[in-house]
Amino acid sequence: MRKIRTIGKILKSKPTIEDAMDAAALASIKIAFFDAKPYDIESFEKATNNSGFKITFFKSHLTTETAALTQGFQVVCVFVNDIINKDVIEILERNGIALIALRAAGYNNIDLKTIFKKIHVVRVPAYSPYAVAEHAVALMLSLNRKVHRAYYRTRDNNFTLNGLLGFDMFGKTAGIIGTGKIGKVMIGILKGFGMRVLAYDSFPDKEYQKNAGFEYVALDALYRESDIISLHCPLTKATYHLINEASIAKMKPGIMIINTGRGMLIDSKALIAGLKIGRVGFAGLDVYEEESDYFFEDFSNKVITDDVFARLLSFNNVLVTSHQGFFTQEALRNIADTTLENIREFFTEKKIPNEICYQCSINSCQRNTTGKCF
Repeated sequence: MRKIRTIGKILKSKPTIEDAMDAAALASIKIAFFDAKPYDIESFEKATNNSGFKITFFKSHLTTETAALTQGFQVVCVFVNDIINKDVIEILERNGIALIALRAAGYNNIDLKTIFKKIHVVRVPAYSPYAVAEHAVALMLSLNRKVHRAYYRTRDNNFTLNGLLGFDMFGKTAGIIGTGKIGKVMIGILKGFGMRVLAYDSFPDKEYQKNAGFEYVALDALYRESDIISLHCPLTKATYHLINEASIAKMKPGIMIINTGRGMLIDSKALIAGLKIGRVGFAGLDVYEEESDYFFEDFSNKVITDDVFARLLSFNNVLVTSHQGFFTQEALRNIADTTLENIREFFTEKKIPNEICYQCSINSCQRNTTGKCF
């Protein structure tokens, strides 16, 4: 059910009194680590980011049924498919949990309004934008040159080229929705292919644009002119089902849509409708709006009961990966280091740079002046 590890503390060559006090304080901190996979355990064992914590690894997700396991801990460490809703929050608060440490950048799996002023929440805002952007490009190239189909064809001793025709990326137009860290890396990579790059962001970075060689445009223009659209924006009320029946109708016939952001950015039923009539020529999906029921688990001996997901998997011009865009050695190391540093800062510092609350999104949070959200 669980595995207990103590992550060793790495001190300076000449420890100060403050170091000793920090070490003593951190040694008493117990962390309940949910949805622990072998690679999580390995990366956190290797982490040496001033950690003296005792970590108990649970294979199960954090749910109302498993939340009782947090009794006796001060910190809960969770991933994207752990749902922290009102019922879970009540149990965690009753058990004395002081901090929830997300091992991810996104936080739409947490009810931030309910948890506010009850339990602090920290996240890993950037672990490797290169990992996600490079995976998005891998999906593009695989779909374009039919690499996934060619792989199975040649294993069956079929070396024909019929049905594997692709197109030059050079000279095509890419539309990037969201120009944060990942979006910026994507722009650089696609410019390297010789592509024309259009971008949309509700908060455009005009300074970055000056030397990056791309153009900010309205969404409708991006839909209309792009040959490939890649999603790198956060999930908000405004971006929920951003790709829908109406937006797909504005796109070029045969458009390639890549999503390594959040599953709910795309209306999956509308995407299927677009694929069936050929309006959407390709779809590369590293996320899915109901992925928490399937991703990161083995269903090879079971039936997929989600009819929408099963239909997407049936298209030969759809490539689905199970939220592995982040999954590189560098990203795992950064996630472990930043998560442990977030926890250390919470217990030993006055400021928590990576804390998040619902007031942060409406620019009324006190963290900018006091160092903490509450």
